[in-house]
Amino acid sequence: MVHASLTPEDLLPIAEFAARRREFFDSLVRYLDRYRRVRIGPRLTLVFENRQTLWFRVQDVIRVARLGDAARLQEELDLYNRLLPGPELLQAAFLIEVLDPARLTEELAPWRSLRGSALCLHIADQAVPASLRTCRPEDATDRRGPLGTVSRLMKPTVACSPTSACRARFEVSHLDYQHASPPLAEEVRQSLLEDLELSDRDRLVAGKSALKVIVCARSKRR
Repeated sequence: MVHASLTPEDLLPIAEFAARRREFFDSLVRYLDRYRRVRIGPRLTLVFENRQTLWFRVQDVIRVARLGDAARLQEELDLYNRLLPGPELLQAAFLIEVLDPARLTEELAPWRSLRGSALCLHIADQAVPASLRTCRPEDATDRRGPLGTVSRLMKPTVACSPTSACRARFEVSHLDYQHASPPLAEEVRQSLLEDLELSDRDRLVAGKSALKVIVCARSKRR
């Protein structure tokens, strides 16, 4: 399986997308819930990106910004194509739920010290730490900020059959937030195997996989 980059030819005209946006959005939500979303405790969620999820995001940016200039459009495509998974790479948005948007700064403050080693993919007795990078422009320009730090990756070699007792899960251990996801559902696991472009879908190999996680925030109304 090849994760081909998105091109202008893949995109719908703005008017056509706008008219069908609700249809596309509802389909995307169902797809994310079934194949791409991993909940870690009460406030954190991983949403794994691929060509299907990024297509909607690009189309929505174009709709909102009314992008018609070919050069600007290609800039957006180049930006989002960097988020595609690959043979040795999983990519996910790391979403932090903010219970009170009026206290956004205060609620996110404890997460500024988050490091990649605090978020791990666990397979059997091996832990693969994530590499974290921010979606906030101020952190991207100020490399002293913890959210702008990119961690080096450890790449243990682990193979696991879906019929064995070995299961994959994600864990976060940061300050007083200590939570693990349930074992990955089979549909999620198979979808991530496709991201890694593995020819043997009956094996989950961490020795040639890495995690790159974009740290973002979202608000949640109570």
